[in-house]
Amino acid sequence: MTATARLDLRLNPTDKDRIARAAVLRGVLLSAFVRDAALREAESVMAAELTVTLSPAESRRFLAALDKPFKPNNKLKKAMERGLDWR
Repeated sequence: MTATARLDLRLNPTDKDRIARAAVLRGVLLSAFVRDAALREAESVMAAELTVTLSPAESRRFLAALDKPFKPNNKLKKAMERGLDWR
């Protein structure tokens, strides 16, 4: 895949030198090093924020709720009668 989007970043010289030294130690270009580090951090943040962890008891309650037949409440029934688009 060809990279087409840019991301500009302002750093103080000390921080840039530190990152550049780390890139050299890894044997990669500075831009690749920064991209890879940013993507790793993005994945970590998304995993932490988008993952729900349930206890065994919570998992059982959740699965039991999924197994129950769906029964819309009055508010949902009225909305369906009005033909509201929920997308």
